[in-house]
Amino acid sequence: MKKKDSGYDPVVELAKGAKVEVASFDKTQKIVVLAGKVTVGGTPGEIEINGLATGRTDSSINGCLGLWLAIFRYMRPDGTIDHVAGWNIMLPLSPGQAPEASAKAFADIINGGPRPYRAEAVKGKVKIYFKKL
Repeated sequence: MKKKDSGYDPVVELAKGAKVEVASFDKTQKIVVLAGKVTVGGTPGEIEINGLATGRTDSSINGCLGLWLAIFRYMRPDGTIDHVAGWNIMLPLSPGQAPEASAKAFADIINGGPRPYRAEAVKGKVKIYFKKL
């Protein structure tokens, strides 16, 4: 019996991943993307946070940082397709909050969340890794 070719190409599939997008809704704390894709193959996405936060003073989006990990699909070696849901994380900031505290808060949310990601915070930077749970 001839086995059907699944079309799995590890180079292609391991390069797939979530696009990283960020937004700052704070007047003084800013966030930028340093590495814009978290791949199945282990390449981390990276963000950097700078400045002391003005902070949230009402129930609006003002005084928050946003992080979005986009939806994506990839093929596993057995030929099945895995769908990874997107994740939108909004982080409300406290007045005077340092970049290091914001980075740690993002890492804590990611590490404690249900999605297949893990993160590490070092100073004002966060590295995000794909990790199948």
